[in-house]
Amino acid sequence: MSTYQELKGLKIKYLSSDTSGDRIKEGEVFYNSKDFNLKAFVATAAWNSSSSLGTARYKLASAPGAPATAGIVFSGQKAGSGADHVTNLTEEYTGTGFSVGGNLNTSRRGANGFGTQTTAVCVGGFDGGPAELADVEEYNGSTWTEVNNTPNTRRLGAGCGTLTAGITFGGLSNGSDTFEYDGTNWTSGGSLNTGRRELAGFGTQTAALGAGGYATNASVEEYNGTSWTEVNNIGTGRYGAGGGGLQTDGLIFGGHDGSVTGKTETYDGTTFTETSDMATSRTNVGGFGASKSSAVAAGGGAPPGRQSATEEFTISLSATTAGAWASGNAASTARNNPGSAGTKTAGMIISGSVNDTELYNGTSFSEGPDVNVHAEQHFSTGTQTAALKAGGSGGNQTEEYNGSSFSNVPGALTNYPRNAGGSAGTQTAAVMFGGNNPPGPVNAVSHTEEYNGTSFSEVNNMSQARFGMNSGMGGGTQTAAIAVGGFVSNPPLVISDKSEEYDGTNWSSGGDLLTPTQKPGMGGTQTALMVAGSELPSVTSFCQTYDGSSFATAPSMGNVQAGGASAGSSTSMWHAVGGDGTANLSINQEFTGESTAARAVKTVDFD
Repeated sequence: MSTYQELKGLKIKYLSSDTSGDRIKEGEVFYNSKDFNLKAFVATAAWNSSSSLGTARYKLASAPGAPATAGIVFSGQKAGSGADHVTNLTEEYTGTGFSVGGNLNTSRRGANGFGTQTTAVCVGGFDGGPAELADVEEYNGSTWTEVNNTPNTRRLGAGCGTLTAGITFGGLSNGSDTFEYDGTNWTSGGSLNTGRRELAGFGTQTAALGAGGYATNASVEEYNGTSWTEVNNIGTGRYGAGGGGLQTDGLIFGGHDGSVTGKTETYDGTTFTETSDMATSRTNVGGFGASKSSAVAAGGGAPPGRQSATEEFTISLSATTAGAWASGNAASTARNNPGSAGTKTAGMIISGSVNDTELYNGTSFSEGPDVNVHAEQHFSTGTQTAALKAGGSGGNQTEEYNGSSFSNVPGALTNYPRNAGGSAGTQTAAVMFGGNNPPGPVNAVSHTEEYNGTSFSEVNNMSQARFGMNSGMGGGTQTAAIAVGGFVSNPPLVISDKSEEYDGTNWSSGGDLLTPTQKPGMGGTQTALMVAGSELPSVTSFCQTYDGSSFATAPSMGNVQAGGASAGSSTSMWHAVGGDGTANLSINQEFTGESTAARAVKTVDFD
């Protein structure tokens, strides 16, 4: 046994405390003089949940070599059977959630793909009818274009490589065939030694790997650009697994080994090593990743049906905690359609179906002063000590809150009383837009007004009349506001999936919501927004984020909730009260975004 004195100055660092932050290095060993121990940093393998796919499906295709922070999945089969359940949908992964991409020209399942998020290729598949496909499409980050077909039809094969140097191999009807793609034409490559379908593949055109396949095959082959060579088997034979990475630095996960599995194995170019299992076992899963240390698994099939679950795999010195909603302390009074103001740690619920207000300190609610006129679906904005309430079901009264009490002020909305609009800004620089104008049951308006702390003035209207937008407050400032969803006035009256952005002068079209949304909770800004839940067509817990360009999936709330009060940011907010479709609520749900922290060091035994 070596002693510390024998090792000191050779390979061991002498430190008075544990290292942290950017000083962490894999395998670094040091002596801690405070507790007299040798310690080391050891990377840990783990799967962590992430935001789900927008559409649950299996037998979907992906670009397996795309990085975990910018991947893509496309095609697949939704719940049900038959051609009408085969999809052409594309979803792009942002690192925290999925946004909608351009649709394939041909719906299909059992296709394979390769490339990147902005230069992807989709090969073959099955159209849900009698046809196995040879169709190939290229993706440029927004649209798919039909290009030259493969020499024969292919289904349930694998692919890897780039847009101009890709490869497709294996499949149902032509299980040993390999074809190489140069961005224009397909040429025959070397045949697999064992024909197989539903295999995992990753790597490049000249350094590819194919593993497993139907039925519970454990064999593995490597491709050198000319021929395939059998190498060491995977530990667990399986089919329908996902994969990602390079021939010398990759992994496979999930599949079917007699039952649906979440088993994961990493590959170093020689040997497969079993590591942490996925939390959700699934087969025919979409997957991608640049190495064995970082990958994403999305969708797949598992009892009782198609999956939307997404997980991220890392081998890292840091532990990642996925963004998630958790129950917070409830409000004192259940209510629906209130307003709100403030932040996550200094917010308030304003009126609604009752007169009172409640103040939130980030931990609990306490009773605040009553408003002078209670109102549902009113406009509200500001802070916990300088809030504004205007319009709503109670009439056209405007009230200001100074941190102690509400007082009526002379200023009123100029374009008649209305409710269920949107608002953003502060007590002295607010913008209020849209809404429903009684007495008719439906009279949506596009009017926009700004408040300067004294009076309202009419400015340019939204492009489309709408009401039932964000409940409470959220969506930026007077000069950078956003309106999301709501009912639009174009007959027939429908829930919108559109957003509009205001720059202080004009409105312009924003990104499309993933699903039509009405009366969600909101937190954040025009370029970093959380949209939580929706009231119609049914109350939902589905959430989505906006980055100023596109909406992406976000972790769902634990309970269905809409028409409530909300405040905070896209990564830290609360959403309280509202309704669940049957009753008014007092619940409070809080969101905390993804976080990363250094794992604890490991103590090294002197022996």
